[in-house]
Amino acid sequence: MLARGLGTRMRREDPKARLDPAQEKAAAIGSKAMMFFGGGRPFLDYVLSGLADAALEEVCLVIGPEHGEIRSYYGEASMPRRLRVSFAVQREPLGTADAVLAAEGFAGEEDFLVVNSDNLYPSDALAGLAALSGPGVALFDREALLAKSNIPPDRIAAFAVCVVGFDGTLEEILEKPDPETLARLGPGAPVSMNCWRFSKAIFDACRRVPPSPRGELELPMAVHEAIRSGARFLVVRSREGVLDLSRRSDVAAVEERLRGVSANP
Repeated sequence: MLARGLGTRMRREDPKARLDPAQEKAAAIGSKAMMFFGGGRPFLDYVLSGLADAALEEVCLVIGPEHGEIRSYYGEASMPRRLRVSFAVQREPLGTADAVLAAEGFAGEEDFLVVNSDNLYPSDALAGLAALSGPGVALFDREALLAKSNIPPDRIAAFAVCVVGFDGTLEEILEKPDPETLARLGPGAPVSMNCWRFSKAIFDACRRVPPSPRGELELPMAVHEAIRSGARFLVVRSREGVLDLSRRSDVAAVEERLRGVSANP
């Protein structure tokens, strides 16, 4: 689980989005996954609960050296109850491909899932990936995301879109598509929310990937490298929503969605 991000979007001032003092503190240190919601549980508890509901048993949290709060909270013997938690440290925030490399020692020879710590994915998508016999990706229906998520249309329009072949495998992933690309692919083009199953082969692709125009080592580019080298990624389709905690404006909607929802990681 990728939890190393700087949280720069969450730290940006937004006079329309008020945070309570504890949430403000979490935003200030780039630890949005440790914002508390619902029954006094951090957002990360809900994400971990979804993984446990999908029958996963071990989780590695990729964190930064400054994220002692996460390590302390999940290092307690009583937390969590249904998952075994390990930690990997990404020394510098160099991008999502670099974050995956930080967990190479944890994964070893086995397949593994990669998810964001600021997205609450539907358990059926996670379970679908876990049930595959090899690498894969969960792709989401755009209309379902609009109807069932807290993500505004303009943000969804900026998410990576994918091309799926007739054999049900991923052919191409297009990061931050322009309007012409979206028009060419049509409204039915599935959306990637960075929810993957990988084999150990992804680590070599992550090592080969060049920096993006933003100067980051990005996971979608590593996937592109892997496909060029012959890797096949099966597709798990989902028509459910994804709860997103990227910006201050998301906090109120997340609070509303998680009200009354229990977390049992």
